[in-house]
Amino acid sequence: MATLTAQSGTSNPPNATVYVKNLEESIKIDQLKEALTEIFSEYGTVIDLVAKKNLKAKGQAFIVFEDTEAAERAIKEVQGFELFEKPMLLDYARTQSDATVQREGNPEEFESHKRRRLAEKERKQAHEAAEAQKKLKRPAASNVPESGPSRPIKASRGAGLKSSNPGAGAVVPEEYLPPNKILFVQNLPEDYDVDGLTSIFGRFEGFREVRLVPGRRGIAFVEYEAEAGAISAKENTAGMTLGEDNKFIKVVYQRQ
Repeated sequence: MATLTAQSGTSNPPNATVYVKNLEESIKIDQLKEALTEIFSEYGTVIDLVAKKNLKAKGQAFIVFEDTEAAERAIKEVQGFELFEKPMLLDYARTQSDATVQREGNPEEFESHKRRRLAEKERKQAHEAAEAQKKLKRPAASNVPESGPSRPIKASRGAGLKSSNPGAGAVVPEEYLPPNKILFVQNLPEDYDVDGLTSIFGRFEGFREVRLVPGRRGIAFVEYEAEAGAISAKENTAGMTLGEDNKFIKVVYQRQ
């Protein structure tokens, strides 16, 4: 039998989106969505429900209501409600959902919201990649016996060899670099010049210039006045094909 708890404390400011965690991960997404819709539609009009099956998002869902009052009622009444024998833990989402912004704002506000969300996502990915690299660099604890005769330790293969690049272990992959206002474009056709690239990247807000690298073909830097323009350009041009050979270009943020 499902039970309710009296606890309904939240840590985020009220908004129309409810964040649900501690969901049963073995349940199929379609079945989970159906159950969540049935429960939360009792408290107001649900305009969107997001639940994903990828590893990092398992056990979580976002329920987007038509108004904040409905979200408030749902959190108050459903906090601790057992679904598939696990108590749901509810809070307001940290940010407004895409569905809410699209419904209440104009197209420009919606695009701005999406760019900010994408930038935050990429910053988080960059931070996680950097933390993972730090963990890889930490030396393992040495298991040296406290007493007893010392023995010569056999040198492992490669002992004493050092990388010529002391910072190599901490390099963040290009795909996870945090946003900035300069893009690094690679794998360009050799016949593409400043004008050709400007016609592509100049369409985005705050475009400043394209810079080719003397003596290096196939790469360029594109600068914008602010991160927002670079984020939009990267999102819309990554994977674009150019030239007679339909080469896929690679667009990342410049390494700082």
